[in-house]
Amino acid sequence: MKTVPVRLRLILVSMALLTAAAPAAEPTIVPPREGKSETIQLFNGKDLDGWEGNMDLWSVKDGEIVGKNTHAVPVSTYLLTSRKFSDFRLTATVKLVESEMHSGFAFWGRVAPEHGDKHTYAGHLVMFPSNWGMWDLYGRNGLPVDGKPAKKVGKQHDWNDLEILAQGNRVRVVVNGKQVVDWYDPKPDTIKEAPLGLQLHQNPAPQEVHFKNLVLTTFPEDKLTTLKP
Repeated sequence: MKTVPVRLRLILVSMALLTAAAPAAEPTIVPPREGKSETIQLFNGKDLDGWEGNMDLWSVKDGEIVGKNTHAVPVSTYLLTSRKFSDFRLTATVKLVESEMHSGFAFWGRVAPEHGDKHTYAGHLVMFPSNWGMWDLYGRNGLPVDGKPAKKVGKQHDWNDLEILAQGNRVRVVVNGKQVVDWYDPKPDTIKEAPLGLQLHQNPAPQEVHFKNLVLTTFPEDKLTTLKP
């Protein structure tokens, strides 16, 4: 076994100390985009007008959007808005009824039928409730967003109130009145004006997820509206 010269060891130790002491890199910040601000009721409570997806898996019941499968879903599939969005605030109430598989809201990407389902999605995903956090679908996979704060305030098989504020390359998420995500995407070139998608995850087992109170504001003010003290 070769002995590392003292001078080289000192250099290596100094480099390690400098690396450890170096401040974290400042995030790349893309300012909010400008455009007409309007508030849209994405769901009329009666039918899926304004949405596209596999209607064998999506339906409306008791004023709620229901994603449900009894047979295997080989590729995650989405109920997609006909409209595309870039900067937005979304508020919604969501509930995982059956299974432990997460669902989520997809955005800033594109419909990606080449992956095996004409309504699957490539882009950003805010997950709930089993794996709170964020994912880059068919891209970077797991994003460096800590899901533990959301797990503390989220409910597994009950209603959760969500707010997603997506501006520039920044995503903030509020769950049941508590802010749980504040993240800047270091690759803003991946962000696209795109449909919003509700996820029914790939799963060999039956699952069911419900959505209601879906309200989206385009080009919103820089404010989280559902925070509670």
